[in-house]
Amino acid sequence: MGSNFSAWDWGVVIAYFAVTTYIGHALAGKQATIRDFFLGGRKLPWYAVSGSIIATEISAVTFICVPFVVFNSGGNFTYLQLGVFGTVIARFIVGYVLVPAYYRKEIYSPYDYMGNQLGNVARSASTVLFSIGGVLAQSARVYLTALILNIVLKNELEWLANTTHISSLAWSVIFIGLVSVTWTLMGGISTVIWTDLMLFLVFVVGAIFAFFTICTKIDGGFDKVIEVGKAANKFQFWDFRTDWTVNYTLLTGVIASTWGGLGVYGTDQMIAQRMFCCKSERAARWAIISSSLSQLVTFTVLMVGVGLFAYYQAHPLEGDSLELYNSEPNRIFAIFIVDHMPVGIKGLIIAGVFAAAISSLDSIMAALSQTFMSAFYLPIRKRKLELLQAAAPGEFDQDVEDARTVKVSRMFILISGVLLCFMTFVIDYVNDHYENILDLALALASYAAGGLFAGFALAFLPLKIDGRGFAWSSVLSVLTVFAIVWHYPTAQKACYAAACIILAVWVIKLAMTKRGPDSLKPVLPFAVQTIILIVGLAMMVSICLFGHFGASLNNGEEIIAVLGNSPFPHYEYLNALNSELQNAKVRYSVLAWPWYSPIGSIVAFVWGYLLANRKTDTTH
Repeated sequence: MGSNFSAWDWGVVIAYFAVTTYIGHALAGKQATIRDFFLGGRKLPWYAVSGSIIATEISAVTFICVPFVVFNSGGNFTYLQLGVFGTVIARFIVGYVLVPAYYRKEIYSPYDYMGNQLGNVARSASTVLFSIGGVLAQSARVYLTALILNIVLKNELEWLANTTHISSLAWSVIFIGLVSVTWTLMGGISTVIWTDLMLFLVFVVGAIFAFFTICTKIDGGFDKVIEVGKAANKFQFWDFRTDWTVNYTLLTGVIASTWGGLGVYGTDQMIAQRMFCCKSERAARWAIISSSLSQLVTFTVLMVGVGLFAYYQAHPLEGDSLELYNSEPNRIFAIFIVDHMPVGIKGLIIAGVFAAAISSLDSIMAALSQTFMSAFYLPIRKRKLELLQAAAPGEFDQDVEDARTVKVSRMFILISGVLLCFMTFVIDYVNDHYENILDLALALASYAAGGLFAGFALAFLPLKIDGRGFAWSSVLSVLTVFAIVWHYPTAQKACYAAACIILAVWVIKLAMTKRGPDSLKPVLPFAVQTIILIVGLAMMVSICLFGHFGASLNNGEEIIAVLGNSPFPHYEYLNALNSELQNAKVRYSVLAWPWYSPIGSIVAFVWGYLLANRKTDTTH
C-alpha cells in the first residue's frame, strides 16, 4: 500500500503544509497580547471564521467516515437528516439568541459568560465539562487519521515500529501531535482560522475530484453510479420511525440533533471561540449561520460513498486492500484514495486529511488553553498582581505581563497536546464498542455537550440563582450519559464509587457551610437538596445496572446479553456464543447517541437549579 504513494504525492503534501504554514503565519500577525492570541484581535472576517467552523465540523472523521456510512451494507442518506434539520436549526438559534448574549461584553469563551452570570464556580465547572467532551471527541478524530497514516506510510511505520519497538499507531500520533503543537504555538487562533479556511477548500476540491475519479473508473460512469445506488436504496433520505434506538431518523434530526447542536455550536469553545474573533455581533451571526453550507460538503462525501459502493461491486477488494478493510472497514475511502486516485490529487487529499486531524488538535488545544487560562490561571494571577502592586506601587509593566501571559498560554497548549495524544490510545480500546468511528466521535462529543448547554440556559434565563447547583449537576450529567452507554461490571463499580464519593463530598461541604444572616439561601432547604442529590445519584446507578436493551451486533442481529438468569451483562457470558458472535463488536446500550445531549442537558439543568443558592446582589 505504501508504495502507491509516489514522490509527486509527497511533493504535494510537503508543498501544502509549507504554503499553509507560511500563509497562516503571515495572516496571523503579531501575537503581542492574550487578546491577539485567543481572539485574533477581534478583527477576523466572517467568511474566514465561517470556513474555519466548517472545517472544524467536517474534520477528517466526516470526510473519511461518512462515505462508509453509505458504502456499508444497508447504508443510505438518512445521516443527512441530522444536519439538514438539526444543525441548521441550531445555528439560527445560536446566531439570534446566544451570539447577542455573548457580545454584550468582551469575553473569551461561553464559560466566561456563565461565570459572569452564575459566579466563578460555574466558569470552572463548565471549563472542566468542556475539557472532558473536547478531549474525548478530538482524540477520536486523531485516532482515525493515525489509521489513515498507517495506510499511506505502511512500510515506513512498520520499519520504525520494528526498530524502536514503538507501535506504528504511536508513531502516527507523534507525527500528528508535533505538527499540531507547532502550528498552534506559532500564531494562536488567527493561524488556526486561516489554515482551517484553506483546509475547507481542500475538502471541497478533494471530495469533488474523488467522486469524479470514481465515475471515470466505472463502465457507464455517473449514470451507472446512480443506477447501482438506486437499486441498493442508497439514496433513501427520510426515516420516519420513532424508534429511539436508531441514530439517523427525522425524530433525532429535528429534536435531538437540534438540541445537541445548541451545545455544539453555541457552548463548545472550539466553535464559539471562532465567533468571538469576528469584528461584530452581526459578523459573528453571519459566520455561524453561513457555516450551514457544511451540509453541501457532507452531501458530496455521501455521494462518494455511493460511488465507492458501485465501484467495489464491479471491482471487489483483494490482497492487502482487503486485509486493511477487514481490519477496519472505516478505511474504505482512504484505501481507494491511495490505490486509485491520480498522482498529485492523491497527495492533496491525503494532505487535507492530515491537516484536518491537525486542525482538530490545534483547535482543541487552543480552546483548552484559553478556557483554563480564564477559569484558573488569570484569576489567580490577578490576585497576585494586586498584592504585588500594593507592596510596590508603580513597578507594574503591562507589556511584560502580556508577554508572560502569552508564554503561559503556550505552555498550556503543550500540556494539552500531550494529553490529547495519550488519549488516542484510550480511543483505540473504546472503538471496539461502536459500529463506526463516525458514531464514536459524535457520541463522545455528546457526553458533555448537553451539560454545557444547560449551563448557558441556567445563566441566560432570569432564575436568580448562582452556579453552585451546576457544579454538582454537570458531574451528574456526564455520569448519567456514561451510565446510559456502559453496562459492564467495571462500569457499574465505577458508578457506585462515583456516587459514594459525590455524596461524601456533598455532606462534608454541607457540614462546613457557615450559617448566618448573611449566608446564601438555597433554592430548597439543605435537607431537601440532599434528598434530591441522592435521587439523582440513585437514578444514575440504576441506569447503569438496568438501563440496557440487550446487546446489538453490527450486522443488525440481536443476541441475549442476559444469560444465566443474571440481571447484568458480563463479558464471560459471550463465551457461550459461537466464534462469529465472539469476534463481533458488541455494545450493550442501543439508545441512539443523538439523545445523549438532550438527556444530559435535562439532568444538568434540573439538578443545577434545585441544588443552587438564591442569587443576591452581592453574589459573584
